[in-house]
Parts: sequence; C-alpha cells; structure tokens
Amino acid sequence: MDFRKEIAAKISKLTELEEEKISSLIEIPPQGNMGDYAFPCFTLAKTMRKAPNMIAAELAKQFEQDAILEKAEAAGGYLNFFVNKTEFIKATIQEVLEKDTDFGSTKEGEGKKVLVEFSSPNIAKPFHIGHLVNTVTGNAIEKIFKHLGYDTVKLNHIGDYGTQFGKLIVAYKLWGNDEVIEKDPINELLKIYVKFHDEAEKNPALEDEARKYFKMLEQGDEEATALWKKFKDLSLMEFKKLYDDFNITFDSYAGESFYSDKMDEVVEILEKNNLLVESNGAKIVDLEQFNLPPCMILKSDGATIYATRDLAAAIYRKRTYDFYKCIYVVGNTQALHFKQFFNVLNLAGFGWYKDCMHIGTSLVKFADRKLASRKGDVIFAKEVVDEAVSKTLEIIESKERKLENPTEIAKKIGMGAIIYIILKNNRDRDIAFSWEDMLSFEGESGPYVQYTYVRGKSILRKAGDFNFEAADYSHLNSEDEFNMVKLLDAFKDAVKEAAERYEPFVISRNVTELAKAYNKFYNTHPILNAEENIKAARLNLTKAVCSVIKTGLGLLGIDTPENM
Repeated sequence: MDFRKEIAAKISKLTELEEEKISSLIEIPPQGNMGDYAFPCFTLAKTMRKAPNMIAAELAKQFEQDAILEKAEAAGGYLNFFVNKTEFIKATIQEVLEKDTDFGSTKEGEGKKVLVEFSSPNIAKPFHIGHLVNTVTGNAIEKIFKHLGYDTVKLNHIGDYGTQFGKLIVAYKLWGNDEVIEKDPINELLKIYVKFHDEAEKNPALEDEARKYFKMLEQGDEEATALWKKFKDLSLMEFKKLYDDFNITFDSYAGESFYSDKMDEVVEILEKNNLLVESNGAKIVDLEQFNLPPCMILKSDGATIYATRDLAAAIYRKRTYDFYKCIYVVGNTQALHFKQFFNVLNLAGFGWYKDCMHIGTSLVKFADRKLASRKGDVIFAKEVVDEAVSKTLEIIESKERKLENPTEIAKKIGMGAIIYIILKNNRDRDIAFSWEDMLSFEGESGPYVQYTYVRGKSILRKAGDFNFEAADYSHLNSEDEFNMVKLLDAFKDAVKEAAERYEPFVISRNVTELAKAYNKFYNTHPILNAEENIKAARLNLTKAVCSVIKTGLGLLGIDTPENM
C-alpha cells in the first residue's frame, strides 16, 4: 500500500488539485511529532481564496480515523498526517520482502533513453584518483536511473586523440623501449611523456615535431596510426583491470578518435549558421552574449580540439540513440568547457542541447599530496585501491575470529570504503581521504553499513527455518521500530531524489541512517530471545532492513559481504 498515494487521493477529493500534483508536494516532516506526512496548503491559497493556515484547519476537520490514518492536524499552513502505525509497518515490510532488490524501482523511465558518460581516462596516462571519482559517481548515477526504469547506456569517452599523442609518438621514437613498456605500459609511457616536457623546455623544436606527428595521425599516416593503436590497446588493457575490480562495464568505449571523421560536418554546420569567426588564424565561436569566453573549434594549423570532438559526439549520440538525457560525469574543473560546448549546440539550432547536462564531481584531498599529472606527481587509483584492501586485510587478520576467505572480504570492504567516501556527501564538497575514517567499523563509513547488513544476516541464519509468515506486526510498537520502518519507506523517495538531483549521496545517507537505526534497535531490543509472536515480526523487520541496505549499497556500486 502506498500511503503517500492514499493521502494524496483523500486530499484530491476535498480540493481541486490533481492527485499527482498533490503527491509531488507531500513532504516528510523533519521531526516525528510533526506527523509522518505533511501537505503544504500554500498552493491552495489562490484557488480557495483563504490563508493557508485556515485551509489547513478546515481540511483537518474533514479527515477521520481509518485503516490509513490515525489523525490529521493543522500546523500553520501545513496539514500534518499521522498514519496508522500497525498498517504502515505491515504494508512497508511486506512490500520490501515481496520486491526485494526491486524495492524502490519504478517504471517512470520506460521508453526513455539516458546516456551516462563517465570515467573517460586518457590513453597512455595513469588512471588517477580523479578518474576514479568520475567512474564511481557515473556508475552510481547510471544504476539509479536504471532502477527507475530508464533505458541506460554507459559511455566511456576515452581520451585517445589530440596533440598529446604527437608528443607521445616523438617521445616513444626517441626514448621508447618496447620490452620495458610491455611489462609496465602506463608507468613507462608516463615516464617518456614527462621526459618529453622536460626536454621540450630545453629544445622547443620538439613541440613542432609533436604537432607534425599529430597532423600525420589525423591524416591517417600508417606509422603514426600503428603507434597510436599500440598505446591505446596497452592502456585499455590496464584500465579494464580496474573496471573489473569495481564490477563496472561499459556499453561503448568510443573515444575522441571515433569522431575524427565526423568533425568536418561540425565545421560545416557552424559555417552554415555563420557562427565561425577567425581569431589569430584560429576558428572560434563567439559566446560573448552568454558572458563566456569564445569556444575554439579549429587551431591556427587547422587541427581540431576536444570541443570540436565533443560537438561531433553529441550530434552522433542524438542521431544514434535519440536520448532523453545525455549526462556527462566529469570533474567540476571542466564546468566552463561544458557551458561553452552546450551553448555552441544551442546557437547551431540543436534544441536538444537542454537535454545535455554536466554533472561535476568533487576534488579529492589527501593531507600531504596533490594531483599534478603533467609533472608525473599523480595519485594512481590502483595505489589507493591496493592500500585500501591491504589495510582492511590487516584489520580483519587482527581480529580473533578467523574468516575462510579474508582476502575476498577485504576487497569488498576496502573497495566499498572507497566508493562510500566518494559518494558520502554531495558533489559540491571536496572528498577528504582519511584511512582511519574510511575503514572505521563505527560511524558513517562503508564498513559500518556493510557490517550492519552482515549482523542482520547472521541473526537470520541463526533463526534457521523459523516461520516468518506468522509475524504479527502489531507487536512492533516501539518508536525505534516505527522509525526504522519509516526509513525503509523513505528509501523509495531517496532513489527518486537521487536521480532528480544526480546525487548518489541521498541514497548513501538513507542506508547509513537505516544502519544506525537498526544497530540502536539491535542493542536495545531482543530479537532471537523475544517471545515467539514478537520474534517473528522482528525477524521480518531484520530481513527487510538487510534487503534495503543491500539494494541501496548495490545502487552505489558497493558489494555486501555475507561475513566480516
């Protein structure tokens, strides 16, 4: 039973508002003594020609106690509803148990295609922590939209084109060693790339040589293309190892190079719309009307840049997928680029530019290190993952209780800790990596939420073949139990809100609060030792909590171990 929908239907009968509109306006009060649902009457003031507080008072009198409601009260301009607790608890737990991992899913996205571009590392450069943030965030956003019924497509727009490949080709021809590169491709390619920059500062002619080789690559030169493909294949092989660790797959790895034969059309479209302006030999689109700097389309030597390729990619994607939304999960440092690129689409007459959105991700801060890829001072994602797993394994092995598969469990916990810290807060806040906080089994951490799930599953295993269907939910009459069920029900809204805001942390927050509530309940209420009629209800509540935690963590990309 959907209590929000039932309340909306009751209000609709008493007003001129549509049920769907009312349902969208209904809120969850911040405190339990203010009710379980609240409807703001301000929207009715104009049609009913009365003050919101008067409307709320009049409507409250027309509600009677029934199977859904205990009472309705006016509080200022709000109409607060107190649900029938036993019915609410029963309906919510039964819905969770029936739907299991489908709980919180909807069909709202049916027939709508959502593209999510994320990860997008650069070929021949290390997969650093910033790429990992984009990868984890984009993966969660895709999962959330898929849970709501959207037809999702995961795109990895690999950085496999641009003048840097001219530099890398020159570096390889001067200092490359195939035997060394084959053993450790990313690190060795990075070394010679960094060396190129050091040497180019002494010998600027190297920059000219690099530009020449990139131009050759654009023109399909056999040698340049073969070297480029070699760098790409070696890099993708390394990247996929990390994706496998995080159980992430992509529907497309079409990178910048895929659009190299589609950029002439972009230039033609912009010229046809009289948008291209010459500036110091380069071709730009003036964006002064949007208070933005110009967007360069062609360099003075005629070479394209990533803006040109992004334009080509967007047009191709619209034609190929006819997307409802195209979401770009990229660091906040690229915000200006996306504003420019979207506004060029706008000026070119592509009305669907409004369906393209940049979802910026946060910066990662370590206490004593900074990211600076050009000089090679980078924090590799693999380093972070290995350290998380290693530290978790130390914690597991230090405990008296020995596990059969400690390494496998350490991997799930360690990687879950990384994902959790990335998705713990909203995307506007920097991510502060602290191993002590991340790997803590107490407080707001991935291991804490995972451990709550493990605790609940352990209780269910100990219960054995108990008759779960014999539960009488009228025995779940404490505030702790009711608040827990409210958090279970709130998971449905959390999934929708996470999609609307492109903020996975909304789900992270919900499952964390649920874990806290369950641990409080576990420490103050007997479960296995309770009386039989109470035991059945509390076991079903435990099963529902485990189910929602597993589903919520799963939407974030976090595995739930059965033991830890």
